[in-house]
Amino acid sequence: MDTPQTPICSAKGCRADAGWVLVWNNPKLHTPDRRKTWLACDEHREPLSQFLGVRGFLKEVVAFADWTPEEPGASTPGV
Repeated sequence: MDTPQTPICSAKGCRADAGWVLVWNNPKLHTPDRRKTWLACDEHREPLSQFLGVRGFLKEVVAFADWTPEEPGASTPGV
């Protein structure tokens, strides 16, 4: 039987519950429509967003409760 997993923040060493999905894309590696995701807790939302933002990778930040993949092949958060 599968049990639902609590989403965990993607910040190194953080084990807090994630409340945010940071949607990003590296244009040097991914096609424009490809979306990767990181999860973030409240504490790490801003630092992770800044890390992706200064590189031009960040596309959007969505509350985890509101996030749904845009396409069947979209990556799973945190993967």
